[in-house]
Amino acid sequence: MTLTQAQAQAQAQARRRAADTDWAALAAELDVHGSAPTGPLLTPAECRDLAALYEKPELFRTTVDMARHRFGSGEYRYFTHDLPPAVSALRAALYPRLLPVARDWAARLGRPAPWPDSLEEWLEACHAAGQDRSAQILLRYGEGDWNALHRDVFGDMLFPLQVVVGLDAYGVDHTGGEFLMVEQRPRAQSRGTATALRQGHGLVFTTRDRPVRTRRGWSAAAMRHGVSTVRSGRRHSLGIVFHDAS
Repeated sequence: MTLTQAQAQAQAQARRRAADTDWAALAAELDVHGSAPTGPLLTPAECRDLAALYEKPELFRTTVDMARHRFGSGEYRYFTHDLPPAVSALRAALYPRLLPVARDWAARLGRPAPWPDSLEEWLEACHAAGQDRSAQILLRYGEGDWNALHRDVFGDMLFPLQVVVGLDAYGVDHTGGEFLMVEQRPRAQSRGTATALRQGHGLVFTTRDRPVRTRRGWSAAAMRHGVSTVRSGRRHSLGIVFHDAS
């Protein structure tokens, strides 16, 4: 099978799997919580294959030691633009599904909605603005590792939603390592949520903030995400970001 055939097969599979998610229900859950799970996007075998790519440094543009930068503990690697077919296909299949939510949120908050119908056009705009480095992430955590609360904002060109896919079986390959979100509610105390990622399933979540209704109308609630301490085993996840990095 040639690379072109592999890409075409991956794209067809990604579109079929994305279509199996109830996107109206997902959008409604995003409105309430700022995150929502998808259906299965990868098979267990595909998850294992992607996790194994961590051992191939030539596929990545950089490796980040979180402890060195005081981001937490553990490592993650940014892919080059030559993405594995499964990663490229998922990104292309998920963008049009999330685009209506992004535009709706922008309308509620009175913000511009600069995202075109095509992911390719949006990435061209990112690159023209100087955000031309791949932001797709493969993360690895061992026992005792964790990720501090943060946002994946790499410049002015920002897509308001992103996706994390669990690559290991929670409770089997690792314990702990739940995905964390903290929402700073307007004029109120923060609210936190913890989600155990299911192997092969995605979790859609807000990149920076989300609209919440207040007595004065719509307001932006700032949100950050991270990972709780891994108690045992090893945890891998795939981060799919729809804007590139500066």
